[in-house]
Amino acid sequence: MIYVVAIICVIGIAVGQILFKLSAQSLHRTGNFFDMGTLTLLLSAFALYGLTTIAWVWVLQKAELGRVYPLMAMAFVLVPIGSYFFLGERFSPQYFIGVALIAAGIVIAVRS
Repeated sequence: MIYVVAIICVIGIAVGQILFKLSAQSLHRTGNFFDMGTLTLLLSAFALYGLTTIAWVWVLQKAELGRVYPLMAMAFVLVPIGSYFFLGERFSPQYFIGVALIAAGIVIAVRS
């Protein structure tokens, strides 16, 4: 259960990053932090970060930091994948090789 919550936290952080990017794009378009769309995206990102932080504190109560922290590196895998699919960002094949190496490192670290 602890690892499930930890993974949910990582997914929440990754989604939060996508929301931050979307709010930045909206701010660039509107030029106004108080635009309803910009504000909604920004506050959603803040709320998600807040909830995942609270959940992460719970995870840290139950598990050793050294055992669960490597899971946070999954955000370095999920954010580029999300930005590719949801934001249309493009990356070179070398970039995805690096992401695959990070994923492999996470697996090795968590299994040790």
